[in-house]
Amino acid sequence: MTDARRVGVVGLGNIGGALATNLAADGHHTTVTDLDPERAAAIVGAHVVASVAELAAAAHITFTSLPTPDVVAEVARAWASAAAPGSILVDCSTTSPAVNQQLAEELAVSGHHFVEAPLTGGAIGARGRTLVFLVGGDHEPVAQVRPLLDQLGRATFHLGPVGTGTTMKLVNSLLAFTSTWASLEALSLAAAAGIDLRDAVQAVRTGGASNFYIDRGVEGLGVRDRPVQFSLDLAAKDAGLLQDLAAAHDVPAPIVDALAEVLTDAVARGLGGHDWGDLVLAAEARSGQPLVLGPESAP
Repeated sequence: MTDARRVGVVGLGNIGGALATNLAADGHHTTVTDLDPERAAAIVGAHVVASVAELAAAAHITFTSLPTPDVVAEVARAWASAAAPGSILVDCSTTSPAVNQQLAEELAVSGHHFVEAPLTGGAIGARGRTLVFLVGGDHEPVAQVRPLLDQLGRATFHLGPVGTGTTMKLVNSLLAFTSTWASLEALSLAAAAGIDLRDAVQAVRTGGASNFYIDRGVEGLGVRDRPVQFSLDLAAKDAGLLQDLAAAHDVPAPIVDALAEVLTDAVARGLGGHDWGDLVLAAEARSGQPLVLGPESAP
């Protein structure tokens, strides 16, 4: 068996679980571990181990999908303690460029490689192999990892050294988050003025000031308490990472600060465990305006 066929996945939530499932389905010798044994046992065709160190000893390429920079660093150091020289750690988490750069330096000293590959497309994209990977890392390990990424997603962008991939993911998140909140705020203003929200949406789409949320996401406006794919807790964490990124580069970012306030407030209102789609509940709570789309107009 070639080294590239020996893969591991640490963290089997919505993203990591789907990655592991697809890797095993593709015939890779897939080793998995998670703090929740039931998640690990659910990965058909994978070999379950109890620790990161056991997984590191079995895999040449290890994927991680974890919640915070601190957890990523803890797992990376445990992995390096048992991984063979030349092994590659691929972190798919949304984390800190600075933390990733530090980890890459540490792992290079111990004879290992670090590639960051945060992604867009969410749990649905992970299951359906439509992810977009935003990669930072040295050319040699990226070249080894890329065939796997190409199997797991629809596009891979190698943006430069470690730090660039995570920066790009945060930039993408900023655009996605702000488009969503700006749309909800605009619809709140329209509702307060008595404008039918279906008419407002059609006017914006026709007038040319639309965005991805108005074009597609708004059709789910009335769906509340959906299964959690991406929690508002994690969105608030990402907003904090954006503030850190802006400060590190000395770039004024008032929209980032406003977004961080919105998401921190949503968490404070008890919505942290809700799916991102329930950000509409925060908008309604702040404005006092119910946000409901009427039916499509008859032709």
